[in-house]
Amino acid sequence: MAEDSKEKLYIKLHVYDKDIHVTINRDEEQLYRDAAKLITERYGVYNQMFKVSKGEHEIALMTLVEIALRLQRELTRNDTQPYDRILLQLTSEIEEALK
Repeated sequence: MAEDSKEKLYIKLHVYDKDIHVTINRDEEQLYRDAAKLITERYGVYNQMFKVSKGEHEIALMTLVEIALRLQRELTRNDTQPYDRILLQLTSEIEEALK
């Protein structure tokens, strides 16, 4: 239990115009800070473009969609499942040929 508290870190993140307090794994601190920076940057871009025509909530949602789209593209790009199937098939064929 004491080890768990050593692994955790309580930090303040500045996200756009708000400071939020989070408890995180110590080894993920830079990831959290980079994430906050990305959100701030992208929200700022959308806010600049649409602050007259869109509300804060809609701008926040547009920001989330963009970031989620980036994640989805990355997940699709790193999908190894098709390769795993081919490797299993080739391994099976090689084993059969060696019998």
